[in-house]
Parts: sequence; structure tokens; C-alpha cells
Amino acid sequence: MRLLRRLLLATILLAVLAAGWLAWFAMRPLDLAAPLELTVRQGAGISSVARQLGDAGVLTEPWSLRSLARVLGREGAVRAGTYRLERALTPLELLDKLERGDVLLAEIRFVEGTTLRQWLEQLAREPRLRQTLAARDDATVRALLGLGEESAEGWLFPDTYRFAPGIADTEILKRAHAAMKRRLDAAWREREPGLPLKDPYEALILASIVEKETGAAAERALVASVFVNRLRRGMRMQTDPTVIYGIGEKFDGNIRKRDLTTDTPYNTYTRDGLPPTPIAMPGAASLLAVAHPMPSEYLYFVGKGDGTHHFSATLEEHNRAVAKYQLKR
Repeated sequence: MRLLRRLLLATILLAVLAAGWLAWFAMRPLDLAAPLELTVRQGAGISSVARQLGDAGVLTEPWSLRSLARVLGREGAVRAGTYRLERALTPLELLDKLERGDVLLAEIRFVEGTTLRQWLEQLAREPRLRQTLAARDDATVRALLGLGEESAEGWLFPDTYRFAPGIADTEILKRAHAAMKRRLDAAWREREPGLPLKDPYEALILASIVEKETGAAAERALVASVFVNRLRRGMRMQTDPTVIYGIGEKFDGNIRKRDLTTDTPYNTYTRDGLPPTPIAMPGAASLLAVAHPMPSEYLYFVGKGDGTHHFSATLEEHNRAVAKYQLKR
């Protein structure tokens, strides 16, 4: 009986000492001499973190962090990603950080006017993304985003996206699509009355053309007005970027007369109205320009060679501008 009592007291004493030691360990700052980055892969847990801290010499006993997490019921509460430790956190603060998913964020920037093919190539080159797309083609993206249109072109909003390293490439596409839907819906809701556009999708198509036609911010609303005026009069759009898009990867950088006369669904010299799909990813400014084109009588424009354009209301004036700015060069 006395032996049993002693064993019980010894067990209680050990439990108290262990609890006291864990409490001391939990509140004692880690031995961090310099900033340290930890990468937790998808499905990894506290053992991976403890092992990395042990290898870095921050923890002399990696089992101590595992024990603390086990006692607190937080063994599995670790989110994947790369964590940066810049100061001497306590183990308890470290567990909080891992549970919150306070990871380092990477960035990927998509430029206005780029195409779906360019987006998919850029995603494939990003080593911090988990590559999960079954195929890098239009059909796969349409299925992923649940699009009913014949192409995913135009449906991704060009912007800078911050992400936790290790997330799937598909998550970037979903975020970009949601952003474009919000922007397009807002532009369509606040559009000028009387635009010759049936629905938001036609506005998206026209915005992609405006995006490709000019990089000068001050001109976008004027370029949009030219195309709106042409649509109102039943004139053909006659815009080179749509022809180039129809040529596809065969385009060598030079547009020739035969390209303008060869009929494709995207040749706006041979076909009336808008092309069947957008030809690029338009930015916010081009969406706004289409929703609020500048009032004008312009029906033509020609590049001046400096990134800007000369706008004309008549064919005669346009021909003079072509002679001045294009034929001379």
C-alpha cells in the first residue's frame, strides 16, 4: 500500500514537472540568431516544422515542439506554405502562426492585352505554383470556370495576384475570372444608355479590341467611340488586331494585304459586326472606355508612329492622315 502511494506521488510529481517544463518551453523564445524560412508542404504537419527547426539549430530537442502541439491538440493545425521567422518567437506564438497560415506571399503579374495562351504559359513557368491543370488549353479552362461561351479568352482580369507558394495554378485562374466578372458586371451596369451592344459579353469583346488598339490611356475612350460609331452605322470594324488574332501562332509580326482579304471568323474586314470572342484580356480602363465612350463623330483613326493616333470623321480626312503618317514612313 505504501509502495503504491509512493508510485502515485511520483507519477503526480513527474506530471507536474512535465507540465511545468512544457509551460516554460512554450513561453521561452526560440534560439533564432537570424531570420529563417520554413516551407511546409501540403499534407505535412508539425513534425516537418520541428525537424526543420532542429536541422537549423533553433531547437535542440525537436520532440519538444511535437509534444507541446500534442498536449494542446494542435498537431494537425498547420497550413501549407512558406513561413518567415524574423524574430525569436515563443513555441506558442509559432504554433499560432502555423495555425493562422501566416505565410509569405508570392506575386504574379498579368499584363493587360495578353491572351489566354500567354497566361497559361506564364502560369506554367511559375515555380511557386502547384501545377494541376490537366491540359493547358482553352477547353480545360472553360470547364474549370464553367464558361458557356466558345472561348475562355477575355474572361480573366489582368492584375497582380498575391498567393501563398504551393497553391494550385487553378486557384489563380478562378480568382482572375471572379475579378473579371465583377469588373464587367459593374461596367455594364453603369454603361451609357443606347450603346449598340446586346449584352456584357459584347462589351467584353469590344473592350479587348480597344485594349489591343492603343496603349495610350487618354485615347481609349476615343478609340471606343470610333468602334461604337461604326457599329451604329452598320460599318465593318476593320481592325487589324482581330485579323492578327485569327491568324494565330502563324502570325510573323507583319500584316499583309492577303491577311486582310482572307476570311476567318476574326477578320473584321470581311465580316460584319464584332468577332465571335474577345481577342485578349482587357484591363479596367478599356472596360470603362467601352461603357463610357467619348462622344464624337470619328469613324477612323491611324497610328502616328509615336504610340498615339490621328482621329478622323470622314474618309477623305482619314486618307490624308494615312498619307501623312503611314505612307511617308
